[in-house]
Amino acid sequence: MGDEATGQGDGAAVEVDGIDPAGVGGWFAEHVPAVRPPLAYERIAGGLSNLTYRVSDAAGNEWALRRPPLGKTLSSAHDMAREHRVVAALGGTPVPVPPVVGLCEDESVNGVPFYVMDFVRGPVLRGQSEAEASFPDEDDRRAIGMRVADTLAAIHAVDPDAVGLGDLGRKEDYVARQLRRWYGQWEKSKTRELASIDRIHDRLAARIPAQEGASIVHGDYRLDNMILTDSGEVAAVVDWELCTLGDPLADVGTLMAYWPERGAEDTGLGTPANLAPGFPTRAELAARYAESSGRDLADLDFYTALGYWKLAIILEGVYARYAAGGYGKGSSSDSGLEAFARLVERLAETAEEIESRG
Repeated sequence: MGDEATGQGDGAAVEVDGIDPAGVGGWFAEHVPAVRPPLAYERIAGGLSNLTYRVSDAAGNEWALRRPPLGKTLSSAHDMAREHRVVAALGGTPVPVPPVVGLCEDESVNGVPFYVMDFVRGPVLRGQSEAEASFPDEDDRRAIGMRVADTLAAIHAVDPDAVGLGDLGRKEDYVARQLRRWYGQWEKSKTRELASIDRIHDRLAARIPAQEGASIVHGDYRLDNMILTDSGEVAAVVDWELCTLGDPLADVGTLMAYWPERGAEDTGLGTPANLAPGFPTRAELAARYAESSGRDLADLDFYTALGYWKLAIILEGVYARYAAGGYGKGSSSDSGLEAFARLVERLAETAEEIESRG
């Protein structure tokens, strides 16, 4: 939803595959009173699953439109009505989310369902260079890192029943269900055999920790799924497509997978923002979450391995869609696809290494 430099504000222009201007324009005219045609559409760089577009009108108003990826998809992972429901429900809570405008489930409008939110501007820290450019002060970067932990604790503190999300999913046996679901997704989307994916699944399934309570689980919680203010506050948490109910520690494990240690062997994720000096270490981040949430993180390695394993499977699906042209014309090259395939393998290797500590 955000752009690498300034959140939703200055996304890199690309060919606007996936938008029917007549259909979407008609929907806006009917459902958004403030709109002033004509509309312009711009796909925002950065999204690897559901697609986000900036929609602007003649008066300078802006919105964000979310739709499933182009081409064949695994429908359970790209349910627009579900994602819209989650964001709308969280709008009245301490969790910062973009204000929701509306949902369109009529596929005659744009070929697939989509939903629309207000456009939130602000920095999105996708890498170390963005973090250092947007927030040159190390103290500011440390404060942002602590807010990442505090915001996750705030998500987990929301009572799903109180906000109308009590039936979003089963609350019990979350990890077992995740292992079944993502192993099934692997079987549907894999482009080759990876024995490490099978081994990690079996090892994790054999030693699932007892679940301590249930909460809203974001499913892909990380720093670059946040839009910040210029002062480093959290303006919005985005990309809720994997949200469900279950074990909150799974979110912590995912966050750890995206928060590598400085000096650690490269896992293939490049140079994430948290490698900039000032950001808390992985241990400090976990300690802050434990303090804010009151939860015990004794089994954190298990959840971190689960996070890496799930990420490998998610990116295998993305890789498969890129290879099939599911992100539009010119979205990939042979060398880029080969690097992406290797990234999946590296993530699986890292998951296996962390799991072996247990």
